[in-house]
Amino acid sequence: MGTGTELGRVRGLGSAHHGRLHWWHQKLTAGSNLLLMAWLMISIARMPSHDFGSIHAWLASAWVAVPMILLVASVFYHFRLGLQVVIEDYAHAENRVVLIVLLNLFVAVTAGTAIFSILKIAFGAAA
Repeated sequence: MGTGTELGRVRGLGSAHHGRLHWWHQKLTAGSNLLLMAWLMISIARMPSHDFGSIHAWLASAWVAVPMILLVASVFYHFRLGLQVVIEDYAHAENRVVLIVLLNLFVAVTAGTAIFSILKIAFGAAA
């Protein structure tokens, strides 16, 4: 059993020719998740009060809303990349396409809802 052609091994490409890019995206999102989650935890810990009004006013700031949107986008993209690998590795061939489509729909709907909620607060909609 071989590991592909010599040229393929040198380039580091799998049979679909996108494994390296997928791996790199996972590493980038993991790093951004780490930094943005650290920012979130420190920001929340430094708040004097954690009631609804304080959190709402805090999230209405552009200096908070933009990193929160970046955090949501990064977390959900990382989530999708990880579950895509699990589905590709363990799902049966006849279910694989359906599961990937459902995963993409789930991630798009949930990330869109979270981003919409952040934008609604940031642009001053009533609670």
